[in-house]
Amino acid sequence: MWCVPHPIEPNHTLILLDTEGLGDVEKGDNKNDTWIFALAVLLSSTFVYNSMGTINQQAMDQLHYVTELTDKIKTKSSPSTEQMNDSMEFASLFPDFVWTVRDFILELEIDGQPITSDQYLENALKVKKGTSEEARLCIRKFFENRKCFIFVPPAHGKKLKQLEELHDDELDVDFVENTKNFCNYIFNDAKTKTLPGGGIVNGPRLGNLVLNYVEAITSGHVPCMENAVLALAQLENSAAVQRALTLYEETMRQKVQFPTETIQELLDVHAICKREATQVFIKDSFKDMNQEFQTTLEIQLEAKLDDFRQHNKRESLDRCTALLQNIFGPLEEEVKQQAFSKPGGYGIFLQKKQELISKYHQQPKKGMQAEKTLEEYLKSKETVADAINQADKILTAKAKEIEEQQRRAQAAADAARELEIQQRRQEQIKLENERRQQEQLRQMAANMEAQRKRLLAEQEREQARRLQEQAQLLQEQQRRAIAEQQLQIQNLQAQCHHRHSRNDCIIS
Repeated sequence: MWCVPHPIEPNHTLILLDTEGLGDVEKGDNKNDTWIFALAVLLSSTFVYNSMGTINQQAMDQLHYVTELTDKIKTKSSPSTEQMNDSMEFASLFPDFVWTVRDFILELEIDGQPITSDQYLENALKVKKGTSEEARLCIRKFFENRKCFIFVPPAHGKKLKQLEELHDDELDVDFVENTKNFCNYIFNDAKTKTLPGGGIVNGPRLGNLVLNYVEAITSGHVPCMENAVLALAQLENSAAVQRALTLYEETMRQKVQFPTETIQELLDVHAICKREATQVFIKDSFKDMNQEFQTTLEIQLEAKLDDFRQHNKRESLDRCTALLQNIFGPLEEEVKQQAFSKPGGYGIFLQKKQELISKYHQQPKKGMQAEKTLEEYLKSKETVADAINQADKILTAKAKEIEEQQRRAQAAADAARELEIQQRRQEQIKLENERRQQEQLRQMAANMEAQRKRLLAEQEREQARRLQEQAQLLQEQQRRAIAEQQLQIQNLQAQCHHRHSRNDCIIS
């Protein structure tokens, strides 16, 4: 086997399968040649039969293997009842037939008229009387597309022993031209190997076909094209299913951010990934009869979806569990430290718990198990909450009892203090009354003294007034007396003057 990139067709590989020669007497078993001939027909898209000299009766006799093809190859696994249908089936499935004649030295002509190599082959395949009629008929029936190439000797004389070392320009010109024509035909006209029912044969398929056909031959069975294709379809479709499943898993893991908040988010991505996986399967699948493998793929995709559902739940559970441990961890530590073992501690505990629940709800990417995980966590802590509640009730009752005792003691102290205040107030009132009485007495004394002094002053003023009046009266009397005396004196003086004028008068 030689495998080379096709020189013309891109993304194609040109494979040459070279078999050992047929009719070797040293092999001693003609069945070997028949199976080699059958394998070559089964595996090739262009079957090249190589012979020497001319296409004569001897050459036809050596091609008797073609008459055994119907016994060595089956197209269907179930036996066919119509030979004509078998022949038509073979013709549609068999490769193109190319007969190459080496060292051809004759002229290509019939009845003196030049002919082509293809006409030469068709003329040789005409039914003639003799023993090789069946071979001719089988070639014509089984190989609808036939071609013939004639090769003159590549060199002459001693050069024939040095063919491997000769360059093209040292070979016979016609031989080089014949070879070029043959290669051009193979490059341009040789068909891509296809399988019955369609489907191009690639490297893995060719390998599986070889294994299937050889296994059938070595186990004593007749190679069956249908079985080989079904086996190939089984392998390829199984592989296509696995590739589609792998793509689905990889794409899901890439596109889904676990955990999802809703199941619909997961289902939406699943629908996209399922569509892509199904497209890959359809592209890679081969002869999926009744969509058996596609149905299997769909079933396995649903199973994978269930796995992702479970994975989504686990991721959500793990995420939520970690969040709860992180958020409620400090609260649990406070519980261990008996921080809430006090009156009113249960209320404080509930308030903190509610704050932490709100904080938990605010955390993103918790997934669908968020509420269930929280509910289960809170339920698991109910006994702790109940214990805190009971302790709170007992401590609160005790605190109330102490508070009542303190209230009563305080009330008694307040009453005593109030009594003391009242007593002090009464004492103050008494002292105030006494002070007021003393003040009143002092004021009365002062008033009496003032009144006495006022009376004395009034008496003194009255006395002074009277004395003043008496003095004034006395003075007035004295003034009047003096005035009267002066008047008397004046009168006397007047009289004296009058008398003096008349007589001297002496006044003493």
